[in-house]
Amino acid sequence: MRQFAETGLVALDLANTWDEYLDDPERLPDTAALHRFCHELDLSPAPTGLPPALPAPSPALRPVASPEARPGSSLETSGAPSPETRPERSSEAQLGESQGARPGQSPEAGPGLKSVGEPLEGGPSERPAGADGPDARELRAVRAVRERLRAVLSCDPSDRTRALARWASELPIRVVVEESDGAPRQRLTAPEGADLAEQFAVRSVAELLDLAATGDWERLRLCAADPCKDAFVDHSRPGKRQFCSTRCANRAHAAASRARRR
Repeated sequence: MRQFAETGLVALDLANTWDEYLDDPERLPDTAALHRFCHELDLSPAPTGLPPALPAPSPALRPVASPEARPGSSLETSGAPSPETRPERSSEAQLGESQGARPGQSPEAGPGLKSVGEPLEGGPSERPAGADGPDARELRAVRAVRERLRAVLSCDPSDRTRALARWASELPIRVVVEESDGAPRQRLTAPEGADLAEQFAVRSVAELLDLAATGDWERLRLCAADPCKDAFVDHSRPGKRQFCSTRCANRAHAAASRARRR
């Protein structure tokens, strides 16, 4: 069985819970799978079966785990992140209004993009999650976060920045200032009481900003081996990697070889 914690980043590992190579691409078919996802990424579930909060991401300038591999008193302040952390909401809101977008919809990341917890029309998050109880609704909301995340990742790097800024402006983000090596650093976290989907969304946004801060923004890609669309960070020296894994590279090369012989 394919493990969930392949990169150690919620943003990438959550995006990759939809695998077109499988007969059933949905890797989060039920709450048990969601709990396993949390366990593998060291997110301890509560007795109810749902984790109450996600651990805070590391400071923005931390090293990023590669797909192959597998810090303090703090002062919490409410409000939106500083301009250094993410773009101003007002400019993104004006951009959306100027393009005729509905509230909660992102024109940058393509049609059908909706706010956290709201599934995309026709997307895999619309798959039934079982009985309509609290756990099932939570699972559907997490799947909707995954779809929003994958829509952001599928943008070109220049458009991806605006799509990420739009998504961040819709989330209940809190800034936490904490000491690191004698200097203050800020990180993003979900406020107390945030539901699981909001926690996943905030964590994902924070990790994507971490990737941008380390210079890996343009190396953040989706696999080019059809039908795979797994997200990965290209850590190769040339920066030209197209495939998420050796599996996909071999399949793509074999398909190209067969096409040439025809």
